[in-house]
Amino acid sequence: MANPQGLLENGLPNISRYITGNDESGKSILLEQIPSKSFWQSIGAVAKFFLGFTTRTFPVSLASSTDIKSYNRDLASPPGLSISNGTVLRYVDMAPGSISPMHKTVSLDYGVVIEGPVELVLDSGETKMMYRGDVCVQRATNHAWRNPNSHWARMMFVLVAVEKGEWLEENLGGMVDVKGSD
Repeated sequence: MANPQGLLENGLPNISRYITGNDESGKSILLEQIPSKSFWQSIGAVAKFFLGFTTRTFPVSLASSTDIKSYNRDLASPPGLSISNGTVLRYVDMAPGSISPMHKTVSLDYGVVIEGPVELVLDSGETKMMYRGDVCVQRATNHAWRNPNSHWARMMFVLVAVEKGEWLEENLGGMVDVKGSD
């Protein structure tokens, strides 16, 4: 079945994000406040980000659509890599042959390969080739992502706030067009 959203200029399928809620009678519905269409932010010439969802509290407050309102604000002014008291759902498309700078987030990250393979590179020199469906649980360690392919690769990340510690400092590694964490 063809993707109704079509392909992006990098050849990967566009993504739709659907958000559910409840109507006045308590029945589940698809919310329409935020369009399902994805909007991609260029990160230098080698990556693209799609901010799938964010929360600003943990546990997440769904009362009065607090989460929807804060996500709508984050769409207008995207947060840094992670949010210090919430969560971030982000898709990352990586250009062929590219490698991200070595970096460390102040979060617990679940990184799932959607289109790959993608190589995880650690500052110890250890590497791991990851394939479609593989997940890396990134525990605030220095790392980079390399796309060894001749085509674009895609990962999906869920970044969860962690308790701060004196050893935990974010390092963006000089990433272009990426803000520090909120």
